[in-house]
Amino acid sequence: MATLEEEIKNALVELKKDNTRKFNQTVELIVNLQKFDVRKESLNIFVSVPHKIKDKKICAFLTTKNKSIDTITEEEFKRYSDKKELKKLEKRYDFFISQAILMPKVATTFGRALGPSGKMPSPQLGILPSADDKLIAELKEKINNSIRIRSKEASIKLAVGKQNMNEKDLLENIMTIYHALLKNFAKGKENIKNIEIKLTMSKPVKISLK
Repeated sequence: MATLEEEIKNALVELKKDNTRKFNQTVELIVNLQKFDVRKESLNIFVSVPHKIKDKKICAFLTTKNKSIDTITEEEFKRYSDKKELKKLEKRYDFFISQAILMPKVATTFGRALGPSGKMPSPQLGILPSADDKLIAELKEKINNSIRIRSKEASIKLAVGKQNMNEKDLLENIMTIYHALLKNFAKGKENIKNIEIKLTMSKPVKISLK
């Protein structure tokens, strides 16, 4: 009987073989849940994967401009009282970080747009004690190797890599996420009905858990 790893690897090989497109498709993981009430239970974690999926567009709320990252200083906050500017900002970036000292004003100014989209700077991965270049570089690297997992419905959908990545790296990313979910679900494996793997333009391949 094939192990879960073998089944996932076989699914990846088949998907990549039969789905040639003119662009580098995203490999997506779908985790279908069971015995999990999304209204009463919640999951909001960051998982560090061994192989970077893509460089995220990151913006920082800092007290001074920084050459290594797109920066919004406190003096520029007033510009975002305009709802259109705020919406454009939210769409432009994948992730936001902030100096701890600015967080109260960040929450007041940007919370209405970044909160619902899940992009508010987070104590888990997004708050800086100072605008130190080394700290910013380390946090950027950590963000680019992390995936945020939030349970908003009975299926969790995540980008886990790109079609041009090798199967071994994709498998390692998927298994890292899978084990993180097992660890964070109250009922562990019982909370996962099955998993599916697909490419951007393909039908999903369903994998049952033994």
